[in-house]
Amino acid sequence: MWDCRELGLFLCALSILPLVCFSASFVPLDNYLIDCGSLANTSIDSRNFTSDGFYKNLLSTQQDVLANTSLKSVTSSGDSPLYQTARIFTSSSKYTFPIIKKGRHWIRLYFFPFAYQNHNLSAANFAVTTQNYILLSNFSVSKNPVMKEYSLNLTSDTLVITFNPSHNSIAFLNAIEVVSVPDELIADDASTLNPVASYSGLLTVALETVFRVNMGGPTVSSGNDTLHRTWVPDQKFLIQPNLASNFSNIGAVTYVNGGPTENTAPPSVYGTLTQMNSADDPRSNFNVTWQFDVEPQFQYLIRLHFCDIVSKSLNELYFNVYVNSWLAAKDLDLSTKNHNVLATPYYMDLIAAPSVSNKIRVSIGPSTLNNDYPNAILNGLEIMKMNNSISSLSGSTTVPLASASSGSGSGSKKVGIIVGVTLGAISVLVLVAVLFILCRKQRRLEREGHSKTWIPLSINYGTSHTMGSKYSNGTTASAASSFGYRIPFVAVQEATNNFDESWVIGIGGFGKVYKGMLNDGTKVAVKRGNPRSQQGLAEFRTEIEMLSQFRHRHLVSLIGYCDERNEMILIYEYMEKGTLKSHLYGSGLPSLSWKERLEICIGAARGLHYLHTGYAKAVIHRDVKSANILLDENLMAKVADFGLSKTGPEIDQTHVSTAVKGSFGYLDPEYFRRQQLTEKSDVYSFGVVLFEVLCARPVIDPSLPREKVNLAEWTMKWQKRGQLEQIIDPTLAGKIRADSLRKFGETAEKCLADFGVDRPSMGDVLWNLEYALQLQEAVVQGDPEENSTNMIGELSPQVNDFNHDVSVSAAQFESSSLDDLSGVSMSRVFSQLVKSEGR
Repeated sequence: MWDCRELGLFLCALSILPLVCFSASFVPLDNYLIDCGSLANTSIDSRNFTSDGFYKNLLSTQQDVLANTSLKSVTSSGDSPLYQTARIFTSSSKYTFPIIKKGRHWIRLYFFPFAYQNHNLSAANFAVTTQNYILLSNFSVSKNPVMKEYSLNLTSDTLVITFNPSHNSIAFLNAIEVVSVPDELIADDASTLNPVASYSGLLTVALETVFRVNMGGPTVSSGNDTLHRTWVPDQKFLIQPNLASNFSNIGAVTYVNGGPTENTAPPSVYGTLTQMNSADDPRSNFNVTWQFDVEPQFQYLIRLHFCDIVSKSLNELYFNVYVNSWLAAKDLDLSTKNHNVLATPYYMDLIAAPSVSNKIRVSIGPSTLNNDYPNAILNGLEIMKMNNSISSLSGSTTVPLASASSGSGSGSKKVGIIVGVTLGAISVLVLVAVLFILCRKQRRLEREGHSKTWIPLSINYGTSHTMGSKYSNGTTASAASSFGYRIPFVAVQEATNNFDESWVIGIGGFGKVYKGMLNDGTKVAVKRGNPRSQQGLAEFRTEIEMLSQFRHRHLVSLIGYCDERNEMILIYEYMEKGTLKSHLYGSGLPSLSWKERLEICIGAARGLHYLHTGYAKAVIHRDVKSANILLDENLMAKVADFGLSKTGPEIDQTHVSTAVKGSFGYLDPEYFRRQQLTEKSDVYSFGVVLFEVLCARPVIDPSLPREKVNLAEWTMKWQKRGQLEQIIDPTLAGKIRADSLRKFGETAEKCLADFGVDRPSMGDVLWNLEYALQLQEAVVQGDPEENSTNMIGELSPQVNDFNHDVSVSAAQFESSSLDDLSGVSMSRVFSQLVKSEGR
C-alpha cells in the first residue's frame, strides 16, 4: 500500500507526462489536477483532470456528498466539463497535497452552483483557508461559474486546503488545481506608486489574480498559454473606446535571452495591443484609460505588458503610463528596455497602495518627446490582490466555523474558541508591549527636545528617491524648515488642530484649505488633497516643482509639503486677506477703492511677468483667475495655485501642444480651439480678471440675461462702444478718472484679442496698468500720449528704449531669477516717463 507522499509523486508523474510529450516549455513538478465529484477523468485543453475518487486519500472529511449529476439540462453545451460535477462538504474538510518542489504554486478553485437533491449550492456559504492564509471568507456563488486563482509561496512539504462551511450551511468545489509556478514568474522587487519607492519581499506575498487582460486582442484560452492562464479582451474595461484602436502582429514578437519568456505572457498577448486612435493627427493629446473594479483596503500588484510591434525603427515611440492619478512611467521608450531590439516583450511591476476607492484606472498617453504622430500602447495587464497584514485575501476577516449540528462541528467550534482566545491574549500582550515602547520613546524625545529637519523632495519622476517622512527626533514644524521640504503628517495635524473643519478657509478642485499655525507661531495655509478630486499627483508634483524654483514677492511661497499616509498636502504662507475674488463680490467684504484694485492688478501682473520671463524657460500658469490671486494683510497681491502650470515652448517653437485645462470664463478661446498653449493664454485670462475687477461680478453668471452671462463678451461690447463707465462696479461710480478708466479698458481689450499674436505681453500689460495708476493719481499736463487710444501699441517701443533715458529698465526690473526687484516703485519710474524732463 502506498503512503500519501508516494501516491502524490506517482500522480504528478502521470499528470505531467502529456506536457513533456507536447510542450518544451515549463513542466511543473507539482501538478495536481482534480475534477471533484466526477466518476471519470476529464480532458481540458490537453490536460487530464483526474477524478477525485482516485484522489480520495488526499481528502480528509467526516461528512461529504459526491455530486456527479449531469448539468446539461441547466447549462449550455459550451460549459466546461469541470463545472458539471461537484463535491459537497457538510462539515469542515481538507485536502492535503504532498509538495515536491517548494516555492510559488498556483491554486485554482472552480465553483459553479447548481441544485442537487436537497442541496442548493447557490445558498452555500463557506470559507477556504490554507495553513498560512485566508483565501475566501463568507464566500458564496449565486449563478455563474467562478474560477479563483491564487499564487502562494509554499515552504513546507505539504499543502493543506481547508473548506469550512458556515453555520447551517455547506461548502462545495467543482475542481481544483495545485501546480508549480516557474521561479522567475514573480520577482522579489517592484516599484510602489504612492509613495514612489522600491519594494522588496514580493516572493513571500500571497496573490489573488483579479484581472488578466489581453489588450487589443481576443480571449486567449488556457490551452494557448504555457501556464494555462486565460486572458480576456479589454474592450469592456475601456472608459472611452472611441479613443482606442487595436493592432496585431503576433509574428513580429521576439523573445530574447534575459527578458520575458512565453511563461511571462504568450505571443498572442505580446503580439496584440491597444493604442491611441489619433487618426494620424499630430495634435492628438489624450489618454486611453481602462477602469477595473477592485476591493478597497488592499494593495495590488499591477503588471503591465509592453511590446512595440508598431514602430518601424528604434527610439520612435515615447509615451507616459498612469495608474489612477499617479505617473507610473514618464517618456517610456521600450527600445531602451529591450537591448535595442524592436518587438521585444517588456513588463513593469507596480504596487498600488491601499485605497478607499474600489476602482483602479490604468491610462496611457503621449509624451512631449514624440517627434512623429503621438501614440501610446499597452499589450497586456495583470492585476493581483496582495494579502493584508492578517494574511488574508478576503475583505472579511471572519472565517466561518463548521456547523454545530454534529459532533465534529461542535469539536471544531471548541477548537476555534480556544485558538481565538489564545490569539486574542497574545495580541493584547503585543499591543501592550508596543504601547510601552512608544511611550518610552516619546518621553525620551521630549527630554531631548531637538529641533526637526526634513529632507527635500527630489523633483523628478523616477523611482530613485524614497518618499515618506524622513525627520529626526520629534514632530515640531516651523517655517525655518524652508519651502520645498517634507513636513511630518503629525506636525500638519498639530498645525491644523487635526484638520478642524471650523478652520477651513477655502475649498478648491484639489481639496480643502485649512488655516494653521506652526509651533514657532508662523501662520500657514494648508491645502489637503482630496483622494476623490480630479486633481492628483501630477498637480501635486507640479506645484512643488514650480514653487521650489521661484522666489518672488508676488508669488505665494511654499513652506513645505507632506506625502505620508497616502496624503498630498501643501503648506503655504498664510495670506491674511484671502482671495481677490472674495473682495469683489459674494462675501460681503468692504469694497476696494480703484487705487487698491489697480495696485492689486499691478502686483499680479508682476508675478505673471516674472513667470513668463524670469526663468530659463517661460512658465505658463494656465489657471489665472481672481480666486488664484491672494492678498496679504497689506492687500499686496500674490499669484497662487501652480498645479496646472506648464513650461513654455522652446526657443524654436511657437507653442506647447497640450490638453486644455483651466477655468470656464477665463479660458483662452484660441487655446481651447487649437490645444496650443502660449504665454498669451495667461494674458487672455488676466484680461478677464481686469474686467472682473472693474465690474465686480462673476465671469459666468447663468442667472443674468443671455447677453450678460459671459463677462468677457458683455464688457467687450461696452468697451467697443466707448461706454465702459456704464457697467462698472456701482461703488466706483464717479471715483475713476476718465483717462485712467480708458487706459485700463484699452489694456483689458487688447488682452482679450481673439488671436494670441495680437495680445500684448505681460510686460506691456504691467507698464500700461502702472500708467493707468499714474493717470488716476495725477493729471498730466501737455502729455501728447494722454489722449491716445492705443497706448499699448505705442508704449512698447518706448519701453524698449527706456534704458537710454532712465536708470531702471524694464529688463532690469523683472529679469533676475535670484532676487526680487519688484519693490522698485513703478510710480517713480513712470514719473520719469510722463514728465518732459524725463524724456
